[in-house]
Amino acid sequence: MYDSHHEMRETEDRELRPAVLRGWRRRCPNCGAGPMLKGYLAVRDHCAVCGEELHHHRADDGPAYLTILIVGHLMAPVMLWYFTTFRPSPMVLASLFSVGCVALSLYLLPRLKGAMIGFQWARRMHGF
Repeated sequence: MYDSHHEMRETEDRELRPAVLRGWRRRCPNCGAGPMLKGYLAVRDHCAVCGEELHHHRADDGPAYLTILIVGHLMAPVMLWYFTTFRPSPMVLASLFSVGCVALSLYLLPRLKGAMIGFQWARRMHGF
């Protein structure tokens, strides 16, 4: 059976920026109200609010690579500055920046995964 409404929905453009920002907030890229993730990184099968299917995402290792890239580029110059300015002992420096790198990584990883899924949803990639 031909459904012109369904065909129109498939061809309409999805705005990229709102979808990525909703994903960054770990919300459904379609409505922005329902949670996208269950737990820390597991993606829900569908949005509890609008019913958008989310089970076919393929973020794979992309969020982990982006997390490493961002944390490395943020922490390396700060570590260099901190070392040259305050000259802490190596153990203090390693302890302080290990905790900082782990904390920043844990903060960024689910947000980058959500943003990547939002990007995929807006561009209709991987079955969306």
